[in-house]
Amino acid sequence: MTRVYAALLLVALLVSSLYLVGVSYQARRLFGELDAARAEQRKLDAEFKRLDAERQAQATNLRVDKVARDRLGMHPATPAVTQFVVDAGATAAAGGAR
Repeated sequence: MTRVYAALLLVALLVSSLYLVGVSYQARRLFGELDAARAEQRKLDAEFKRLDAERQAQATNLRVDKVARDRLGMHPATPAVTQFVVDAGATAAAGGAR
Protein backbone atom coordinates (compact mmCIF):
# COMPACT_ATOMS: atom_id res chain seq x y z
CA MET A 1 0.00 0.00 0.00
CA THR A 2 2.86 2.38 0.80
CA ARG A 3 4.37 1.71 -2.63
CA VAL A 4 1.12 2.79 -4.27
CA TYR A 5 1.13 6.02 -2.26
CA ALA A 6 4.79 6.58 -3.10
CA ALA A 7 4.09 6.02 -6.79
CA LEU A 8 1.12 8.41 -6.70
CA LEU A 9 3.24 11.04 -4.94
CA LEU A 10 5.99 10.58 -7.54
CA VAL A 11 3.49 11.02 -10.38
CA ALA A 12 2.01 14.09 -8.67
CA LEU A 13 5.52 15.52 -8.22
CA LEU A 14 6.37 14.96 -11.90
CA VAL A 15 3.09 16.50 -13.08
CA SER A 16 3.49 19.56 -10.85
CA SER A 17 7.13 19.94 -11.96
CA LEU A 18 6.16 19.86 -15.63
CA TYR A 19 3.33 22.31 -14.96
CA LEU A 20 5.75 24.66 -13.16
CA VAL A 21 8.20 24.55 -16.09
CA GLY A 22 5.37 25.32 -18.54
CA VAL A 23 4.06 28.20 -16.45
CA SER A 24 7.57 29.63 -16.06
CA TYR A 25 8.13 29.48 -19.82
CA GLN A 26 4.78 31.15 -20.50
CA ALA A 27 5.52 33.89 -17.92
CA ARG A 28 8.89 34.63 -19.57
CA ARG A 29 7.27 34.77 -23.01
CA LEU A 30 4.51 37.09 -21.78
CA PHE A 31 7.02 39.34 -20.03
CA GLY A 32 8.95 39.64 -23.31
CA GLU A 33 5.77 40.60 -25.14
CA LEU A 34 4.92 43.14 -22.44
CA ASP A 35 8.37 44.69 -22.71
CA ALA A 36 8.04 44.92 -26.50
CA ALA A 37 4.59 46.52 -26.15
CA ARG A 38 5.94 49.09 -23.69
CA ALA A 39 8.79 49.94 -26.07
CA GLU A 40 6.25 50.39 -28.88
CA GLN A 41 4.15 52.61 -26.60
CA ARG A 42 7.15 54.84 -25.84
CA LYS A 43 7.92 55.09 -29.55
CA LEU A 44 4.31 56.00 -30.38
CA ASP A 45 4.16 58.56 -27.56
CA ALA A 46 7.29 60.26 -28.88
CA GLU A 47 5.85 60.27 -32.41
CA PHE A 48 2.56 61.73 -31.12
CA LYS A 49 4.36 64.52 -29.29
CA ARG A 50 6.40 65.33 -32.40
CA LEU A 51 3.31 65.40 -34.60
CA ASP A 52 1.37 67.49 -32.07
CA ALA A 53 4.18 70.06 -31.94
CA GLU A 54 4.28 70.11 -35.74
CA ARG A 55 0.50 70.59 -35.89
CA GLN A 56 0.68 73.47 -33.44
CA ALA A 57 3.43 75.10 -35.49
CA GLN A 58 1.36 74.75 -38.68
CA ALA A 59 -1.81 76.15 -37.09
CA THR A 60 -0.55 79.55 -35.97
CA ASN A 61 -2.81 82.46 -36.85
CA LEU A 62 -0.19 84.20 -38.97
CA ARG A 63 0.51 81.06 -41.01
CA VAL A 64 -3.19 80.35 -41.58
CA ASP A 65 -3.72 83.97 -42.67
CA LYS A 66 -0.73 83.81 -45.05
CA VAL A 67 -1.91 80.53 -46.62
CA ALA A 68 -5.44 81.91 -47.00
CA ARG A 69 -4.14 84.99 -48.79
CA ASP A 70 -1.46 83.33 -50.94
CA ARG A 71 -2.87 79.94 -51.93
CA LEU A 72 -6.61 80.54 -51.70
CA GLY A 73 -6.71 84.19 -52.73
CA MET A 74 -8.88 85.10 -49.75
CA HIS A 75 -9.07 88.57 -48.25
CA PRO A 76 -10.82 90.06 -45.22
CA ALA A 77 -14.46 91.04 -45.59
CA THR A 78 -15.04 94.77 -45.76
CA PRO A 79 -18.30 96.70 -45.91
CA ALA A 80 -17.55 97.50 -49.57
CA VAL A 81 -17.70 93.83 -50.58
CA THR A 82 -20.44 92.76 -48.19
CA GLN A 83 -23.86 92.05 -49.65
CA PHE A 84 -26.95 91.60 -47.52
CA VAL A 85 -29.79 89.37 -48.68
CA VAL A 86 -33.30 90.32 -47.66
CA ASP A 87 -35.97 87.64 -47.61
CA ALA A 88 -39.19 89.27 -48.81
CA GLY A 89 -41.37 86.51 -47.36
CA ALA A 90 -39.87 86.88 -43.89
CA THR A 91 -40.19 90.65 -44.03
CA ALA A 92 -43.89 90.47 -45.02
CA ALA A 93 -44.63 87.92 -42.30
CA ALA A 94 -42.88 90.05 -39.68
CA GLY A 95 -44.74 93.18 -40.82
CA GLY A 96 -48.13 91.44 -40.76
CA ALA A 97 -47.64 90.18 -37.23
CA ARG A 98 -47.38 93.69 -35.78
